[in-house]
Amino acid sequence: MDYFFLGEEELVIAFRFIGIHGMAINSTEEAVAAFRQITEGVQNNIFSDFPVEAVHCQVLIMTEETADRLGNYITEWQLSGKYPLLVEIPAITGKISGRKTLVELIREAIGIHV
Repeated sequence: MDYFFLGEEELVIAFRFIGIHGMAINSTEEAVAAFRQITEGVQNNIFSDFPVEAVHCQVLIMTEETADRLGNYITEWQLSGKYPLLVEIPAITGKISGRKTLVELIREAIGIHV
């Protein structure tokens, strides 16, 4: 399975050590441009040398901060049921306060309260 990462430069380097390519995202414009090129194949002028690995990935890993920058793009993509699958992880600074984890969301959806 092919993975690709979008997030902070430090995490891009960390993921590279385990064989996952990635791109550093520093602004909302970069996040949207990278996401649209990966998911829709839309060319942009922001990245002159966009990685080929990104276009063919099956799982797109991104930090919560990057996902927040994408806003409705994330929701629309998840509802489409297409690949790549989207996985959000906490940034180096930690989890964003008030944001529910995947396990919490699943428990809520199926009605399990412990």
